[in-house]
Amino acid sequence: MEKFNILLIDDIVENIYSLKMLIEDSFDVNTFWALKAQDAMSILMKENIDLILTDIQMPEIDGFEFIEYIRNIEKTKNIPTIFITGIYDKDEYKAKGYNLGAIEYITKPINNELLNSKLNIYIDLFKKRKLHEKEIASKDALLIYQSKFVAMGEMISMIAHQWRQPLTTLGLVLDRMNLLSNLGKLDENSFNESYQKSAKLIQHMSKTIDDFQDFYKDDEIKEALSIDEIINKSWELIKPLLNEESIDFKLSIAKDCKNTILNINSSKTSQVFLNLYKNSMDEFKSKKIVNPVIKVECFNVENYIVIEISDNAGGIPTQYINKIFEPYFSTKSKNGTGIGLYISKMIIEQNMNGSIDVLNKNDGACFVIKLQT
Repeated sequence: MEKFNILLIDDIVENIYSLKMLIEDSFDVNTFWALKAQDAMSILMKENIDLILTDIQMPEIDGFEFIEYIRNIEKTKNIPTIFITGIYDKDEYKAKGYNLGAIEYITKPINNELLNSKLNIYIDLFKKRKLHEKEIASKDALLIYQSKFVAMGEMISMIAHQWRQPLTTLGLVLDRMNLLSNLGKLDENSFNESYQKSAKLIQHMSKTIDDFQDFYKDDEIKEALSIDEIINKSWELIKPLLNEESIDFKLSIAKDCKNTILNINSSKTSQVFLNLYKNSMDEFKSKKIVNPVIKVECFNVENYIVIEISDNAGGIPTQYINKIFEPYFSTKSKNGTGIGLYISKMIIEQNMNGSIDVLNKNDGACFVIKLQT
């Protein structure tokens, strides 16, 4: 299991060494140390610290100021902190520390048993949290596996749609060649024309297979793609189904974000968009929506790319809208697995450094994806 990381801060090096020895004699942990607040900040940015033990009286920036500062930083704001002090043990100082987010005070000279008992509590909580995170990761992995199987069925359906027209056309080309041959009219020009047309159709079908193979790549490799490429790649995959269902697909990408490059995993990103498109398509079908429309809009807001995917399927009932991203929750009576939107949220947050929300807008649901640029 991953080791517990403790950061020790004191401007007297002898205090650091003695505290370090006390801790490492009793616990199998990683200890980091700093003689001043600035060095401590560098460590906090580089390492994943689980507990801070800090002196209060230090030059330049004291312990109170240091804790107040790190509480305003996302990565460090929730790290538990224990003050170790010899002079700031009055109630007024303790109150100040607790108000800043300190969880404990230990006075000097340090009582070994007291220190060990307090560290035991936090190390035990750490182990339980890591075990819980492992269980969640295992469940998420199972959900991703399940979602791939669900998507596989949908993809097979899409391949069938993608191939239906070219196969029909290829059959007609071969029938024409056969007819011309029987009539003795299959000259070189006719043969070359039919051959080139057949080759283009086969190339198109081969590209379809390549596209779907890309979708099922089981890797974590990220590549640099423009917003335009990201959106169009998923649209190309589902276009035959949209056409067959007479669904109008409207795409609007603002000029200032069209060529914005993001480092993303292509297959996982396509999975997100396909989940959202398919969600709208299911709603159109179940509600028998006339003139169905899926609208995709992309624009810049400060340091974010915002992608809005909306439809005109009537929206999500108010009582369900806050549950829509929960695993196994579905508003579909029969065929919903309840994992598509949960997986999409997980991919966006963990693999795309973004967020996704949903709201009812105009006459349908609108999913809002924000990606940091």
